[in-house]
Amino acid sequence: MNSENDRSSLTRFAWLSICTAVVTIGLKLVAYRLTDSVGLLSDAIESFVNLVGGIMALAMLTIAARPADEDHPYGHSKAEYFSSGVEGSLILLAAVSIGYTAVGRLLVPKPLEQIGMGVVVSVVASLVNLVVALQLLRVGRRHNSITLEANAQHLLTDVWTSVGVLLGVGAVVLTGWQRLDPLVALAVAANIIWTGVRILRRSTAGLMDCSLSAEDRDAVQRVLQTHQEAGVNFHKLQTRQAGARKFISVHVLVPSGWTVDRGHQLAGHIASDVRQALPGASVITHLEPLDAPNSAVAPLAERKSSEG
Repeated sequence: MNSENDRSSLTRFAWLSICTAVVTIGLKLVAYRLTDSVGLLSDAIESFVNLVGGIMALAMLTIAARPADEDHPYGHSKAEYFSSGVEGSLILLAAVSIGYTAVGRLLVPKPLEQIGMGVVVSVVASLVNLVVALQLLRVGRRHNSITLEANAQHLLTDVWTSVGVLLGVGAVVLTGWQRLDPLVALAVAANIIWTGVRILRRSTAGLMDCSLSAEDRDAVQRVLQTHQEAGVNFHKLQTRQAGARKFISVHVLVPSGWTVDRGHQLAGHIASDVRQALPGASVITHLEPLDAPNSAVAPLAERKSSEG
C-alpha cells in the first residue's frame, strides 16, 4: 500500500470517532436525565465537542490525504493541524460552558435522583470511549497523525472526566453534600482547559514549521556519520515537520577532485539511508566542494544541527 492510500485509510478512524461520539452523547444524556447531575451534564457536553472534533477530523484527514499538485507541491498534510487546532478551541469552549453550568448549581444546589441507573449508563459510555481512544491513539502514533492523536487524547480526557464525575456523584451519596457535584464539574472544566491548551500549542508549533524531534534528528545524524570518510563532511542540516511528512535538507561537502557522478552517488545513498531511517521523509542534498570559502565547518560530532 502506498503512502497516499495509507493516509486515505485513516478517514475510517474518524468515522469511528464520530459514531462513538453519537453513542456516548445519547448514553450520557440519559444518565443526566436520570440523575439531574450537573457533573454528568458536563460529561455529556464534552461528548458534543467530541462529535464536532470527529467531523472536523474527517474533513481534514480527507484533505491531508490528497496528493501533491501544482498549487501544493509539498502536499496537503498540514491540514491536520487545522483539525487539532479547532478541536483544542472547542475543548476550551466546552470547559467554559461546563464552568458556567457548575457555578449556577454551586450557588443553588439540587438533590440528585436515580443515581444507581445513571452511574451504570455513564460507566458504559466511558468504556466505549476508552476502547475507541486507545485504538485511535495507537493508529495515530503509528501513522504520525496529529489529528487522530488529538482526537484520541480528547476521548481519553473524556474518560478521566467521567471517572471524576462518577467519584463526585459517589461522594454526594456518601456525604449528602450536594455542592460536591458542581465542585467536581469545576475540576473537570480545569482539566479540560489544560488538554485544550496542550493541543493548541502542538498545532501552533506544527504550523510554524517546527523542527523534527530530537530522536529523529539524532537518527539523521547517525546516517550522516556512517557516510563520513576522508574528505567528506556535512553542514547546514535543516529539518521540519509538516503534519505526517518530514523534510530534511543537508549540504554534502566533498573533495574538489571528485567527479560529479561520484558526488551524486554519495548524495543518493545518503538520501536513501535517511528515508530508510525515517520512512516517507523528503530529503534534499546539496553538493559543495570542501575547499569552497563558505564550506568551513567543525567536525560532525562537535557541532549541533542548524534548525529553522
